[in-house]
Amino acid sequence: MKRFMAMLNRNKTTDHPPTKLLDLARELCQELQSSSPSLEKLVEAMMGCKHKMYFLTNIHIVRACVFVHIRNGQHDTACKLLEYCKAEEKEELVQLWHEIHYQRVMEKHQRDFLTPLQKFRSRKRNPPPVSLCPEGLKTRSYPEEVRQHLHRFAAEVTVNPDKKQREGLARDVNLQPAQVYNWFANYRRRRKS
Repeated sequence: MKRFMAMLNRNKTTDHPPTKLLDLARELCQELQSSSPSLEKLVEAMMGCKHKMYFLTNIHIVRACVFVHIRNGQHDTACKLLEYCKAEEKEELVQLWHEIHYQRVMEKHQRDFLTPLQKFRSRKRNPPPVSLCPEGLKTRSYPEEVRQHLHRFAAEVTVNPDKKQREGLARDVNLQPAQVYNWFANYRRRRKS
């Protein structure tokens, strides 16, 4: 830690921090995960210097910063940090985004854990920004024309198709028969409620 702080002070005026400094920061973030006060000092030093954006290109450093901010109740700061960081591991950044919001919900409701449904609702209410998901969130719903075709069949023919009808529908909309079966089961369930 002392070596890192000395190297950081020596390179305050440089335009670009040396690779050794970035590597040392990454190693320290990995080593100090369980040592809260030391990790907090390290994060404070990195976020307070002019090379902040260079540090935020490494996923280990980003993760350490996010955890320190979450621990201090600075959820908005952690979210902003994720929005502007330049780390390549987008899936892990999205997961960190969700972790921030899970923690926020747990604190709000004074709970130690969330059920899968509560996590799902949290993800729906707080989708990650475009900077983390440039291609957009993966959705599990079918394209609009597939849904329209299935809705039309349910309205005009039956909400409970037999095996032959399901196989025909599956061919028409390019799905598996099991997917058609599940869609109709869910459709009937939604109509009941």
